[in-house]
Parts: sequence; structure tokens; C-alpha cells
Amino acid sequence: MPKVKAVIKIENVVASATLNQKVDLNAVVKGYPGVEYRPEQFPGLVFRIKRPKTATLIFSSGKMVCTGAKSEKESRRAVMKVVKELKKGGIIIISKPELKIQNIVASASLGGMIDLEKAVSTLEKTMYEPEQFPGLIYRMSDPKVVILLFASGKLVCTGAKKEQYVYDAVEKLHILLEETELIFYD
Repeated sequence: MPKVKAVIKIENVVASATLNQKVDLNAVVKGYPGVEYRPEQFPGLVFRIKRPKTATLIFSSGKMVCTGAKSEKESRRAVMKVVKELKKGGIIIISKPELKIQNIVASASLGGMIDLEKAVSTLEKTMYEPEQFPGLIYRMSDPKVVILLFASGKLVCTGAKKEQYVYDAVEKLHILLEETELIFYD
């Protein structure tokens, strides 16, 4: 167990969903004038909701992409709410949407300073070019995530398909940094 507990915050959950049917986006615009739809610029319609604060792209194919949720549960709730709103607006939806988490982005603070120069030669699957980007890029294979690690001990974890993978990856990295003496606490 690391000496200091990492503070982890889920920043964004991206989920895809499919309604398994075509959707008339012009009919959605008529029912909801507040949606954004400019087919000449982008084929999807943007349906924003306040609670949970998300934006869901809806395509005429019936495919949807929801962004902005802060948890898997919240993204599921957002998609169900959008579907409910569509039904209320007269759009006939036959089946329940099939939802799949595509990416979870989280930030964390490990509570110590990290020697990135030493880390790049100690850890496997890393990339560090400080002239181009101040963070070290670390590709973890299990769980499969990419972590951007900064000298301040702050990090961004991306690519997780489940919230638990974020927590597992951060803890695993934290332990590894302590074992290899790459993290220093004041």
C-alpha cells in the first residue's frame, strides 16, 4: 500500500449506445428546438441535458455517443434520459439502447514529486520528451490504460473501460513508483 493515498477524480466518461433503428433527426429538431443540428457541417445532432450535465450525439443510424458524464452510472442515466426525451417528443423508439463504455478519463494526485528522467529508464513502455510535452507517457497493459505522469505527482489516466480499472491502474502505478524509489514526499 502506498504511504499517501492518491486522490482520484473521474473527469469524463464516453459511452456509445445504439438504438438499433434509424432516427429522423429533422423530427428531433422540430420537437426540440434547443438541439444543435447542422448537417452541412456534421452528420450528428447534439442533444444536451443539464442533469447529468452531458452532451449526446445522435446520428440518423440510431447510434449515439454520450460525453461529459462523471461515472458509468451517470452516462447510462444520461442516455436513458435522452431516449425518454425523444419518446416524449414523438420519436418512436422500439428497443432499449445498448450501451458500451468506450473511454474513462480521470485525473489523480499521488501526493509526491516524481523523477521523470529516472522513471523513463526504469519503467517499461514509456515515452518522455520534455521539449515537446512536460509529462511522461506510460502505457500500462493490465489494466490497459495510458497514464500521463507529471513531475508534480499529478497524472491523467485515459483509455479505461471501467471505473475500477482507473483505481486499479493508479494504485498499481503508485506502488511501482514507491518500489522503484521514483516518488518523493515532502
